[in-house]
Amino acid sequence: MKVFLTGAPGSGKSTVLMNIVEILREKGLKIGGIVTPEIRSGRRRIGFGVKDVFSCEEGILARVDEKVGPKVGKYTINLESFEKIALPALDFAFENCDLVVIDEIGKMEAFSKRFMEKVFEILSSKKKVLAVLHRNFVSEFKSFGRVIEVTEKNRDVLPQELVKYFLSGSAQN
Repeated sequence: MKVFLTGAPGSGKSTVLMNIVEILREKGLKIGGIVTPEIRSGRRRIGFGVKDVFSCEEGILARVDEKVGPKVGKYTINLESFEKIALPALDFAFENCDLVVIDEIGKMEAFSKRFMEKVFEILSSKKKVLAVLHRNFVSEFKSFGRVIEVTEKNRDVLPQELVKYFLSGSAQN
């Protein structure tokens, strides 16, 4: 049972994922993994963090003011900080949780070979996974599970639909 949320920037992918996480937690599921929230200064996005969904430990994925590291657009990736949070979070989720969440699998995260190896290890298992997938990565990952495009029209109904899907246990991937 693996679900990938994809869609245009600002379509609500991460919001849908977090709504699903909250509902499933209320229903007693143990959930782990990572999210990569925006870092803002006023109205301006200056980077992305990385947060362990279970422990709430946080680090930096990328910022505009980082000096060393690979670049994606105006952002410089802090691989050390990202891996310090993401790898243990994914290990913990894989070993101890009912559902592994990954927000997101995209250009920035793909700079970490260790992260991508861990993602493929998790996706190759029987573990339940809910991930946000950058549009450019859909063809590489669609064989692992169900890909759903989040749009303005479906983003409000998707959380309840996917909660039912994950709780059903009948849809195996």
